[in-house]
Amino acid sequence: MNEIQDLLKELKQENGTKIVFVVADGLGGLPQEAGGKTELEEARTPHLDKLAKIGITGMSTPILPGITSGSGPGHLGIFGYDPMKYRIGRGVLEALGIDLKLKPGEVAARGNFCTIDEKGNIKDRRAGRISSKEGIRLVEKLRMIHIPGVEISLEPVRGHRFIAVFRGEDLGPAMNDTDPQKVGVPPLIPVGKDESSKRTAQFVTNFLTQAKKILNDQKQANMVTLRGFSSLCPIPSMTELYGLNACAIAYYPMYKGVARLIGMNIADFEGEWDKEASVLKKYWNDYSFFFLHFKGSDTTGEDGNFDKKVAQIELFDSQIGTIAEMNPDVLVITSDHSTPSLLSGHSWHPVPVVLVSHSCRPDDVESFGERSCSHGGLGHIKSKYLMSIALGHAGRLRKFGA
Repeated sequence: MNEIQDLLKELKQENGTKIVFVVADGLGGLPQEAGGKTELEEARTPHLDKLAKIGITGMSTPILPGITSGSGPGHLGIFGYDPMKYRIGRGVLEALGIDLKLKPGEVAARGNFCTIDEKGNIKDRRAGRISSKEGIRLVEKLRMIHIPGVEISLEPVRGHRFIAVFRGEDLGPAMNDTDPQKVGVPPLIPVGKDESSKRTAQFVTNFLTQAKKILNDQKQANMVTLRGFSSLCPIPSMTELYGLNACAIAYYPMYKGVARLIGMNIADFEGEWDKEASVLKKYWNDYSFFFLHFKGSDTTGEDGNFDKKVAQIELFDSQIGTIAEMNPDVLVITSDHSTPSLLSGHSWHPVPVVLVSHSCRPDDVESFGERSCSHGGLGHIKSKYLMSIALGHAGRLRKFGA
């Protein structure tokens, strides 16, 4: 644990209040031209604007200034876990997201089906976003791979994503991603940073070689990349640290994985964002903390589509009023990182945040956007402090000292 978590564990108290965190993935953006509006500022967001008027706003930095955050570290920070201390790889989070049981020493990696050209360079990192049905079919083909000395488990996740788990003696996760995070170049060669990880890298290299041969006749998904090599490590739960009985309402597996890692229960539901408010109502009396996740603002940002990201933010806003009507003692709306469509990827820019509670001190901000929130009363904070701020507003922390 870190210093603030030690203190929160010491000061926590139960008082029956409810806290709701709503995370719009990749919400932060950039103008398409100098002086223009970001995607969030361009979008019509009457419900978010209403909350900004009655709450307190600010800007949050997921990791450190200038550091671009992945989704895993970004979410851990939001929940009060210092992402510089808890370096949990994407592989573990994706595996937990589909409720795949991991044991210490096993190495998990997030897999992407991708498209390569005749020269072996990546044309599409996501293979045209193939369907989940197609992903299942292709994972079944890859299960033909056999490598002496290691057991490999492969499971489809969603669309072009899958999980690969390597089980064997003396395997290490300290390896680079094979996804170069850009097109026009070949997948990277796996390299281990220590002896155990070098052993893993040999197996991974063999796996990728066989995968390329098996997928050679596919038009779109004719290769795979692996990223986020990681092994399971202990981490304190939200109940242990904050005294919260927490529930995650999310439809993408990776975010379920983050939630499971820190002890949240996962709501059982079918559908996507339009169903989450009704699920919140269903479970309202059973938990003291809720995490709701929206993915569309990140996906469209990664696709470089400004207009579609605007539309997704408006879709996000459409459910905020219903969530607010539940009248939680503390409602926090923010993001795990920025994904400007201008950059077609994650970026280092701070993200807007609004907090509404019966005990908050409202500021003068009247709309929810990057420029307006930068003048808010919360100021510019690291995301790892959002949880302590929320607990304080909920009255769930005793006084420190005499």
